[in-house]
Amino acid sequence: MTSVFKNGRIFAPSQSSAGNGNEFAEGMIIEGDRIAYVGPLENVQVPEHANVIDLQERIVLPGFIDGHVHILQYGQSLRKVNLIACTSLEQIREAIKSYATSHPFVPRILCRGWIQSSTDGVALATMLDDIDPRPIYIDSFDLHSMWCNSAALDEMQAHSAPDLPGGSIHRDENGRASGLMSEAALMNLAWPYLESTTSTKDKLSALDMAVAAYTAAGYTGLVDMAMDEGTWEILNFYRRDKNIPFHIAVHWLVPFSDNQRGNFRYVDRAIELKRKFTQPEFCVAGIKIICDGVVDGCTAALRQPYTGKSDPVEPIWPADMLQEVVQLADSAGLQCAIHAIGDQAIHRAINVLSKVGTPGRRHRIEHLELTTSEDAKRLGELGITASVQPVHSDPALFKAWPGLVGPERCKRAFAYKEFLDGGAPLAIGTDAPTARHFPFPNLYNATTRRSALERDTEATVNPDFGLSLGEAATAATKGAAYARFADSWTGSLKSGLSADFLVVDMQWTLDTLLEASVCQTWYRGKKVFDSDVDSREHGE
Repeated sequence: MTSVFKNGRIFAPSQSSAGNGNEFAEGMIIEGDRIAYVGPLENVQVPEHANVIDLQERIVLPGFIDGHVHILQYGQSLRKVNLIACTSLEQIREAIKSYATSHPFVPRILCRGWIQSSTDGVALATMLDDIDPRPIYIDSFDLHSMWCNSAALDEMQAHSAPDLPGGSIHRDENGRASGLMSEAALMNLAWPYLESTTSTKDKLSALDMAVAAYTAAGYTGLVDMAMDEGTWEILNFYRRDKNIPFHIAVHWLVPFSDNQRGNFRYVDRAIELKRKFTQPEFCVAGIKIICDGVVDGCTAALRQPYTGKSDPVEPIWPADMLQEVVQLADSAGLQCAIHAIGDQAIHRAINVLSKVGTPGRRHRIEHLELTTSEDAKRLGELGITASVQPVHSDPALFKAWPGLVGPERCKRAFAYKEFLDGGAPLAIGTDAPTARHFPFPNLYNATTRRSALERDTEATVNPDFGLSLGEAATAATKGAAYARFADSWTGSLKSGLSADFLVVDMQWTLDTLLEASVCQTWYRGKKVFDSDVDSREHGE
């Protein structure tokens, strides 16, 4: 089947046109699952039985590719109490109590989106215990901490659990767990426990919700950035019965341990799966290494101490151990994706990749929230992909930073424009469920540096580091495709590439990005989402 898209604006910038207002072509023709032509249609011979689609001046963009997401966790988060709008302990308690009253039979109360500054960084079980006798688990918005009530701590047996390298079970003066679990304690105790209480049926249902949400938002690809055995099993169960309407690449998580041989086993597993799953639409791209935490939890590794602290936070991985793991993965042809938020963790990650990284391997650093100008330049010099999530730079989520790291150091936060100008490949993602999965608020944060969460505020975060709309859109499509070695077959609207795109009702201006509405999503030449059809099916 040949389809002709006319009377629209097809986003297809060339290097010479990017940023000068000539990024758009008039029409596009697809044949089967491929793009056959992009450009003016006046002198083009159209097959007699072609399907002609009048775009009515709508914009066609390459399908968005979420460069950093946790897809199963995102689906599960959709069923949790959302606390992101809560700005005080009182509001948090009210939201949880309301949910508890309306859901009397759920065995546990699961919440998400807690911003640590809303409770001044304090997270004690006693602050929750009188709300409801059931276990209460609250994910921080960055997924690096969890706040629990006493019933949750008791059922996890957190009081007697040992602390693991790279994390903490926060304790009272008697050594009992007090309510907060961070980093490795979260990943190695809380998450596995909760997963053990969740049925396969519920996980598959959550994944189904995530797939539908991503398709409706205009995504035709994603990179799952912390794959483990349990999630891998669910993902493959799902694929046996259903076709996923987007391509998936995964990075296998290598959690830190003092036992380096144990660390190597995770790399070996990624190598094994990369050899087994060779189709680009579903593959293991590499490994994920978490090198530090987050600024809001004071666990990001910074060169200078946090305000009021005497010592700086060090990266989770010692340099020699990190280099050995990266070397093993690199030698086997795996990409390495290193979570590094603080300037000290970023510096260590760049140093290791400068010694080990094979040219063309497209190793990545995730987040890059606080960089020195020197390290920002090194990204481009070394060809390291800057994988960023502009939704994390939203001013509503930045309020605690000045008090934690100081106003002067905040001026180096989220330096995206500097990365790009220095020649670094730039890929945009959302890190859902730590943030919303929607692509246009992400572009709004990347360009305006204003808040998509609190739209009435005029606050910005370092607007000089903002991207142009063309740069941001390219980083969320072609850049994200490049970051997962998919740019040879998708990520752009040009002849020969996969027909992966969305039709969107929008104006190409920064101030109207939050009003953009996805009308259709097409994957491999097939329409997989239509807002008109979907709204009719749901009686809207």
